[in-house]
Amino acid sequence: MDIEQAMRRAVELSRAVLGTTSPNPPVGAVLLDSAGEIVGEGATQPPGGPHAEVVALQQAAGRARTAVVTLEPCNHTGRTGPCSQALAAGGITTVVVGCNEPTALAGGGIQALRESRVEVLTGVLEQEVAAGPLSAWLHRQGTGLPLVTWKYAATLDGRSAAVDGTSQWITGPEARADVHLLRSEVDAIVVGVGTVLADDPSLTVRPSPGHQPLRVVVDSHGRTPATAKVLDDSARTLMVTTGPSYGEERTLVVAGGDRVDLPALLKALADRDVVSLLLEGGPTLAGAFLRDGLVDRVVGYVAPALLGAGPAVLEDAGVGTIDDAVRLHLTDVTRLGGDVRLTLRRNGTAAAPQAAKTQGRG
Repeated sequence: MDIEQAMRRAVELSRAVLGTTSPNPPVGAVLLDSAGEIVGEGATQPPGGPHAEVVALQQAAGRARTAVVTLEPCNHTGRTGPCSQALAAGGITTVVVGCNEPTALAGGGIQALRESRVEVLTGVLEQEVAAGPLSAWLHRQGTGLPLVTWKYAATLDGRSAAVDGTSQWITGPEARADVHLLRSEVDAIVVGVGTVLADDPSLTVRPSPGHQPLRVVVDSHGRTPATAKVLDDSARTLMVTTGPSYGEERTLVVAGGDRVDLPALLKALADRDVVSLLLEGGPTLAGAFLRDGLVDRVVGYVAPALLGAGPAVLEDAGVGTIDDAVRLHLTDVTRLGGDVRLTLRRNGTAAAPQAAKTQGRG
């Protein structure tokens, strides 16, 4: 196996743990023996567990000579020891790195490896790696905020429901299954109280993968009924209000006058180790996030159906003229049964290595 193939395999491994590693990055590692054969693979475990390199080293049992990792091995002791030291002590002679570590605390792994006379190759498939499972974590390090993905389902003419309010099901089973996969890869799902009152969603991943994202309900005035599914025990829930309480442990009060201050909400969620966030709210909340410039990525599930009337998928986003339109960059088009999934990034938000920050990983 060549180095680029090994790096792409490491990216695949990291994708499998998306949503389970925050606040640590989802890193993948592939170890090769002297003949270029895979002898160890690993991905970062939940906080407190071993990092990808250590998982792979345990599997390799001393046979590995080359380590291919999506992110520079850490060089500090947090909840686990330095991966740079583990690689050097494990008989690794060459380390291949996709992205350099952007934090000052965990950085220095490349230098430490070279001081241990380990050859280090950097920047291998860097842009591809940065745009993959690491993208939300890199975004968090660069901006201090979670990466926000707005997800919606709509008809071809942009309707989220019919005139009578019916919306099940706009898309087919393949698209709906893909939504659950998308949910499983994020730390939190955000909706507004309007969605709760209209649809009473559970906002859980089905079937459960063992990881359920935090459910966040923006409810400025405490309108969520006590019987709402988002208040059950199937996942953690955070009610975001401007005053009303749903209990000390599950209420976050965000000042903002009559409405929740959305930038302040994202900062508060980042402080709670939320790295990636899926916005599933209705047209009003989606418009508010877009108006504040807080949407980084859009995933739209478009059904080949026409309604001609009914609620639009998006309301007031602060656009008054065509020059103010929110311009997006199309990154993927995938057919799911009879529907199409469009993935887009807001211009200027493509993931890339960021300037050094002080937050590390443990």
